[in-house]
Amino acid sequence: MERKLTDEPFLTGEDRTALSELHAELMRRAGAVLHEGDAEVVRACLERAIDSGKLSRDEFGLNPIVTDMQTALTVAEEISLNRAALLAVALSSAVYSDETILESVRRDLGDDVAAIMHGLLRIRGLYEKSSTIESENFRSLLVTLAEDMRVILIIIANRVCLMRQIKDTENKTAQQRVATEASYLYAPLAHKLGLYKLKSELEDLSLKYLEHDAYYHIKEELNQTKKSRDAYIERFIGPVEERLRAAGLKFHIKGRTKSIHSIWQKMKKQRVDVDGVYDLFAIRIILDSAPDREKQDCWQTFSIVTDMYQSNPKRMRDWLSVPKSNGYESLHITVLGPERRWVEVQIRTERMDDIAEHGLAAHWRYKGLRSAQGGIEEWLAGIRAALETGDDMQMMDQFKMDLVEDEVFVFTPKGDLFKLPMGATVLDFAYSIHTNVGNHCTGAKIGGKIVSIKNKLRSGDQVEILTSTSQSPKQDWLGMVCTSKARSKIRQCLKQMQAGQANMAKELLERKMKNRKIEVDEATLMHTIKRLGFKVVTDFYKAIAEERLDVNKVIETYQQQQRHDKGEEPMAQARSAEEFVLQPKDDTSDKTRRSTDDVVVIGPDLKGLEFRLAKCCNPIYGDEVFGFVSLSGGIRIHRTDCPNATQMRERFGYRIVRAQWAGKGESKYAITLHIVGNDDMGIVNNITSIISKEEKIQMRSISINSNDGLFSGHLTVMLEDTGRLQQLIRKLKTVKGIKNITRA
Repeated sequence: MERKLTDEPFLTGEDRTALSELHAELMRRAGAVLHEGDAEVVRACLERAIDSGKLSRDEFGLNPIVTDMQTALTVAEEISLNRAALLAVALSSAVYSDETILESVRRDLGDDVAAIMHGLLRIRGLYEKSSTIESENFRSLLVTLAEDMRVILIIIANRVCLMRQIKDTENKTAQQRVATEASYLYAPLAHKLGLYKLKSELEDLSLKYLEHDAYYHIKEELNQTKKSRDAYIERFIGPVEERLRAAGLKFHIKGRTKSIHSIWQKMKKQRVDVDGVYDLFAIRIILDSAPDREKQDCWQTFSIVTDMYQSNPKRMRDWLSVPKSNGYESLHITVLGPERRWVEVQIRTERMDDIAEHGLAAHWRYKGLRSAQGGIEEWLAGIRAALETGDDMQMMDQFKMDLVEDEVFVFTPKGDLFKLPMGATVLDFAYSIHTNVGNHCTGAKIGGKIVSIKNKLRSGDQVEILTSTSQSPKQDWLGMVCTSKARSKIRQCLKQMQAGQANMAKELLERKMKNRKIEVDEATLMHTIKRLGFKVVTDFYKAIAEERLDVNKVIETYQQQQRHDKGEEPMAQARSAEEFVLQPKDDTSDKTRRSTDDVVVIGPDLKGLEFRLAKCCNPIYGDEVFGFVSLSGGIRIHRTDCPNATQMRERFGYRIVRAQWAGKGESKYAITLHIVGNDDMGIVNNITSIISKEEKIQMRSISINSNDGLFSGHLTVMLEDTGRLQQLIRKLKTVKGIKNITRA
């Protein structure tokens, strides 16, 4: 790597100078971890890539080889990764431009380097499939595809290097996109890994490119106040140090100003300018305490600080008595320091600070950053500490992604990303795109190969769903899917298909009876259906549609029933009384009475049956109700005193089923009351006052029309059952001027 690579114009004089300086600094910092001959192999691979003519500058005009060397130096300085990672980074762009170089890397530098290189190539391929990252799915997939966590660490370092270099770019669109990625994706990942310096730099640079004016406003304010701020921190710390030493405590104190990004977030949240940020800087007191004195020393320090400076009890956080679930321990207080300025003070021991600094405390959680899937959190928790233990590949093996046991992430041909549970099939994916796509799915094309609808998906698959208008859901599809959405949509479609078949069967029966000049009587037909052994009308028509029941037999039985009803033919031989069971007496109208097996139980736990509350009468819990089988196969619940009840019973008695409420009323229903009375002053206020005092009743609307001293209005409220409705009506009738209240 010490000699010039080539005289290709791809490398300018400026590039060569930069490479020479970067190489010298990299060898100074990490030369000890490289093996003899590594430099020669890297140089040869780079020359080969450049000679191929496939290398090109990126969208910002940056030389990818120079960027790789900058990334390698950042990896060495900030993350302390080993030989394999450094070599993989240095050759990243070379191998991406010509994948045949990967075999040379594997042969000459080892499987460890090639493994990291393979992960880097997969991540680049991921970006080719989808350039959109505004999705928590993308973050999870990014980590999933990185078989070795060092790949993610390298990419974070690469993004930092890229962000440093695009300050003056003319490609503002690309700059905005990269800055958004850094803020949304890479900064949170860096924070989880304990790479706090890189995380802060990514956030600050993102703010610089995305919120230019805000960034420079805050920066200018901080620059103007730096000297006074540093002096203030010294004035605050000085007396504290004296008191702590006098108490015999061993400690050291850190003072820091919040990052520009953090200050900006505080400004937005608190809606103030820079000088109004509640805790612009923080003091951290770190105690050197024996294990058995940790809490005692922390509370003693707390007492000393709060004796000196007034504390704000609303801003105190005690994670010492009850540590956070992730192990974080510390005391956080905000005190009023000299000149009546608020200062945040964190009190912890060396052990507690070590845990927090190495990521085990997951400090990003209480900062409000969104968590990714729980599997990622646990997996990332101790990575940095493990990386610092040395070059032990067995140590890295335990960090390989376990998420594949729980989820898979797949792409559409356009690059849209979908998350599905492990075990999801092509059919699950089709329904996750759209119900119609699922209903007509015949298979899929994955990697150019056609697969069946029950083929299980793997993370990273790019799936093209194949459809046909002649395809429709089958009953066995329910056993091919694992997502609730797919299962519910299949059931819904099957139900609709069955309802359609039933309608067709009904039309077939009526047409044949009409052709034979047989008059259709609904009551006789209902008796015929029962005589044929069907309790549910839809089951009867379904049997005809599926040709399990012959239409001619139905007509023959219907004619027998018709002759019996006219007294022309005796009924079939009477059945023994022992075959009958006395049904319990109930208050349901005789016209809506059915076998207890046919009772529709209305409640939130009802499964396998679609029902809706009829809008014509708006039944609520406690009303006497009945069910009406609609043409779609669903059930409509009506009040027994519904205005349409009489007509439904007379014309469609066979479609009526008994219904009753389950349990207690928990849902709230909209009820409209019609109110008539004298137009007295303040009557609306009196009505609303009564409703406002009712805890479980909410008013949705009220409209009053007055004419010649009288008023007529409608009041709509939300309540749980008829009991509360009657109670409300009784109270409203006590209002002076109200003459009558009826339910609409």
